[in-house]
Amino acid sequence: MPAYAIISDVHANLQALKAVLAEIEKEDIDSLLFAGDSVGYGPEPNECVELLRTKTSLMIAGNHDWGAVGLTDVRDFNAYAHVAIDWTRDVLTTENFSYLHDLPLTKKISGDRDIFLVHGTPQEPDQWHYFSFEFDAKVNFRSFDEQICFLGHSHIPFIAERSPRGKTSSFYARAEVKDRYRYIVNAGSVGQPRDGNPDASYVLFKDDVIEIKRVSYDILLTQKKMKKAGLPSYLINRLSEGR
Repeated sequence: MPAYAIISDVHANLQALKAVLAEIEKEDIDSLLFAGDSVGYGPEPNECVELLRTKTSLMIAGNHDWGAVGLTDVRDFNAYAHVAIDWTRDVLTTENFSYLHDLPLTKKISGDRDIFLVHGTPQEPDQWHYFSFEFDAKVNFRSFDEQICFLGHSHIPFIAERSPRGKTSSFYARAEVKDRYRYIVNAGSVGQPRDGNPDASYVLFKDDVIEIKRVSYDILLTQKKMKKAGLPSYLINRLSEGR
């Protein structure tokens, strides 16, 4: 059975991305999957896109990726995100702009455990919904056919498990994949975690075990680069707080 690492929401944070990739290289995996948002918020969009293109097996688009290239409406973005998207659009190379423009919204992987990859939710991927256990579990588990869905977007890692009888359970560190059970897994965020832990997050899926992993990185260096780029102070300060 193939082993996977899943990352999401890098948001142009090269220091965090390099730290996560260094940890993933220590694992015996077959493929690295990216669940969207390579750019936005952070100071090094081109470097991140180019590194992801080199290291990943599959990439899909996030709302910030499509927002930066004009494929999704950014009027609903908050003011800080809007400033960062405008800045990102101005600095993206033509090649990276074209690459982000051509990214798909979803990908499917067939195998012993079929996988569905999306940024927001399986329900209406182009609307960039956030997954909520209480309200969205039933409709989202019905919105894809594969056993496991990996996603991002909320920047908060979790594992949602649905039993054959329809009971949904949640895990925040580790879950064993069982036959006839189905899963929605949020990989959290490499570049801007929002669960109160500033360490970068990724998911390892290996030997029928899903694990949420955390990796520390040089936050101060990223903040210095953001300040030099003129990005909003709010975005700079939140990195050290994991929010």
